[in-house]
Amino acid sequence: MPALILKRLTESILVLLVVALIAFLLFRFVGDPVSSMVGQDTSLSDRAALRDALGLDDPVLVQFGRFLANVVQGDFGVSYRHRIPVADLLAERLPATLELALVATILAISVGILLGVYTAIHRRKPLAQLIMTGSLIGVSLPTFLIGILLILVFGVWLRWLPTYGRGEVVDIAGWSTGLLTASGWASLVLPAFTLALFQLTLFLRLVRAEMLDVLATDYIRFCRARGIPAKSLYFRHALKNTLIPVITVMGLQIGSIIAFSIITESVFQWPGVGLMFIQAIGDADVPVMSAYLLMVAFVFVAVNLAVDLLYVQIDPRLRHA
Repeated sequence: MPALILKRLTESILVLLVVALIAFLLFRFVGDPVSSMVGQDTSLSDRAALRDALGLDDPVLVQFGRFLANVVQGDFGVSYRHRIPVADLLAERLPATLELALVATILAISVGILLGVYTAIHRRKPLAQLIMTGSLIGVSLPTFLIGILLILVFGVWLRWLPTYGRGEVVDIAGWSTGLLTASGWASLVLPAFTLALFQLTLFLRLVRAEMLDVLATDYIRFCRARGIPAKSLYFRHALKNTLIPVITVMGLQIGSIIAFSIITESVFQWPGVGLMFIQAIGDADVPVMSAYLLMVAFVFVAVNLAVDLLYVQIDPRLRHA
């Protein structure tokens, strides 16, 4: 087990170093940092002084090493557009994205697994067939279109829910949250459902397919012959053997929920890091783009590392592989 953890940690660090190199190259090949930070009336001598202060004339390896050292310390540079440290921008926007991703993830996993188990056990019932037909909507329709349809129905026609913004938030020890206010929850419903729908239907169909395979095995037939109650048979024996391939996909998809929340945040004007990234692209704000890339890579690596370790807990055979 320690060897497995060490191996996974080494792989994770290598992945982060590659992403850090890509983020560093953004600074060198996407525009001139000095031109982005000063006005057109700045003299050549002032520009040269700024280049020297930023270390832009140093060898590339020196600059990359300095970039890594700064990133490790949480220093992502200064935003060209906002003129404030990128770390402060991330700290301001990250709570909104994490809350949206958390609610969407809980919704996708809990509802997706329950519906997947139900449609596998009762696959010939009309309700199960209706759920499977409806799941095609979540898989086939693009996220932005689902968001626009929800805004049209629940925001414009019915006027039940707000269609943009985060609602009222409260500050707790420097963390702004909308989970403690009614308007915060009302604002969260539509974007969270939009973000979760694709993952939910994916989990549903995956759990159903794996569950049907497991229910057809001799192991489950033997359990039935022993007279094990149906509830224990389905949720203790069958579902447990279904989880390994499901968890693999979950690890990737949970990372995607955070990484690709930019579309949902843009549609609902949700003030998170995804919307900040879209605005940074429009402004060629390289430090913000670079920090976002690093953050997304870290999320993917951390989630997949957790999934790898979870495998071992679920399947003891992997401890000796």
